[in-house]
Amino acid sequence: MANGLAGTTLRINLTNGEIKREPTDAELFRQWYGGRSVIAKILYDEVPRDADPLGPENLFIVNVGIMSGCFIPGGAKIEFGSVSPLTNGHGDSNMGGHLGPELKFAGYDMIIFSGISPQPVFIYIDNDTVELRDAAKYWGQGSLDCEAQFKEDLGEDFEIATIGPAAENGVLFSCITHDFGRQAGRTGQGTVMGSKKLKAIAVRGSRSIKVHDIAALKKQVGDIVVRTQDHPNMEPWQKYGTAFFIQWANSNAVIPTYNFKTTHYEHIDKIDGDQLIEKCLITHKACFGCWMNCGKYTKAVIPGKPEVYLEGPEYETAALCGANIGMQDINHVAYINWLLDNLGMDTMSGGGVIAFAMECFERGFITEKDLEGHTLKWGSVDDVEHFMDMVAHKRGIGAYFARGSKQAAQKIGKGSEKFAMQVKGQEMSGYDGRWAPGMLLSYMTADIGAHHNRSWTITVDLAEGRETVEDRAKIVVYLQHIRPLFDAWCICRLFWGELDITPEENVETLNHITGWGVTMEEALRTAERTWNLTRCHYLERHKADGRIFDYPPARSYEDKIPSGPGKGKGVSKEQVEQLLDDYYAARGWANNGNPTREVLEDLGLGYAADSLEKIGLLGEPIPGGIPSVRGEKYKPKAF
Repeated sequence: MANGLAGTTLRINLTNGEIKREPTDAELFRQWYGGRSVIAKILYDEVPRDADPLGPENLFIVNVGIMSGCFIPGGAKIEFGSVSPLTNGHGDSNMGGHLGPELKFAGYDMIIFSGISPQPVFIYIDNDTVELRDAAKYWGQGSLDCEAQFKEDLGEDFEIATIGPAAENGVLFSCITHDFGRQAGRTGQGTVMGSKKLKAIAVRGSRSIKVHDIAALKKQVGDIVVRTQDHPNMEPWQKYGTAFFIQWANSNAVIPTYNFKTTHYEHIDKIDGDQLIEKCLITHKACFGCWMNCGKYTKAVIPGKPEVYLEGPEYETAALCGANIGMQDINHVAYINWLLDNLGMDTMSGGGVIAFAMECFERGFITEKDLEGHTLKWGSVDDVEHFMDMVAHKRGIGAYFARGSKQAAQKIGKGSEKFAMQVKGQEMSGYDGRWAPGMLLSYMTADIGAHHNRSWTITVDLAEGRETVEDRAKIVVYLQHIRPLFDAWCICRLFWGELDITPEENVETLNHITGWGVTMEEALRTAERTWNLTRCHYLERHKADGRIFDYPPARSYEDKIPSGPGKGKGVSKEQVEQLLDDYYAARGWANNGNPTREVLEDLGLGYAADSLEKIGLLGEPIPGGIPSVRGEKYKPKAF
């Protein structure tokens, strides 16, 4: 068994129930590190380009990476991946909690599910015991309700991941839930689980993980614990968690408000971190082995509704299910958070879809008749509850919105595409990019569709000028090379972003665990290789030039910010074009957004270049050959 690995990979054919054990491919993990990157390689190699994302040929992959479960800073992540039903390209999403380490302690680095079960099942793992079991009694239950039922049936020491009714019914932005509030929310990974009739994953393990140099690892982690205890960000982070950013985003005019119409919310004091702590907090909560305790276990109390318990709202939920839909009470935001969690929907895409539908209602594009006699007004928690029940069960017009705001806009028409706030079919996260052009470019070029975790540039936009697009492409590429590493290693990036643990220290940790002798330059090239491979996969599935898919909705460049500190700010269509031109040049891609053979072969991806060439999508060589700077050697001043 290689250092850092549990040693076994499971391949499970859900169609016939066959469970195969095979030694984990240590060389594959050495080349790609695990997590998001190993998933990208397997999906590229094994899923046919014309496979239906909700069909039997799509794979659903669970991967724990090298560093999860090793009692290191943020070492609690687990990654899920498949061809995304929301974007029809590479998809992945991760969560914290305890499931990742537990799977490793049971002896498994990865589970690869194929086929479709003839009836609902869950996977039961208890060290050497691996079984597909009947899930009929759980089918139809809410994600949170189902997890509680599994804990009662199997025991509190099992770690559980579940899906809800939305995933069972094929809502394309469904999530996977664990630990009563940790979600793998993006790209519809829960939807793929539901399509395979896989209701849950239940794991208990009691093994250990072999590491290369335990003494060096213990010393490094101990030093980091001592150092981070006194970091100025530790106290507010432990107090508020990501809700700390609600006021920050509002004051810096980036919080999406009323479906990204504006960037400053007049009722922010009613839904911010102080309101969360004062009115909703029960206790603080942490992922496996973490001393940051940034999770907030809370309750929502609304007269006339049941008292509900949840984790959150996190910043993204507060932004997209708060300011973006006009909520004026933190209890209302928390209740919507619980509602979407239990239905099993991503709160980012969910909030985006609700806001888009609200604006459609405001404009008269959808009516009370479409909504079964209900309205859909800004700030109405009752309207949201009814509408999302329609979406979760695909009743009437709810079936349009169950496919996400892009496809709903295509059905509704009337110019609604302009304000369906998504890229590649995935709704934007909780930041408006009109006065943060690096963030806008991050959304435009994210390989899984608009998502902040691929490249969060706002602090750089603030530090280096918010009204210029110069050098933004290099910043985005740099971050798109740093941030994939955390998803490959399966560790939380907050220790880097908030407590100043450097990527170089993470590489040192990796080497203490594995003995590989990885350098920072090698790690960045692995991230760049992952990014180029997922781009090739997307182009091969869509069979068109990449630039076509990289534009944001027209609101992002046609509408200036109408109010607040950012009033009058915005980017032009010409600046959007410039951002893309610069980005492709920084990556060494052709100006049509397609990777070039020179870059792909330099990264060891000659096979992907051959595939693109066969379908006429290989980028033409750019003048001067491979650029000397492709992100990894550019470091913005803000870092």
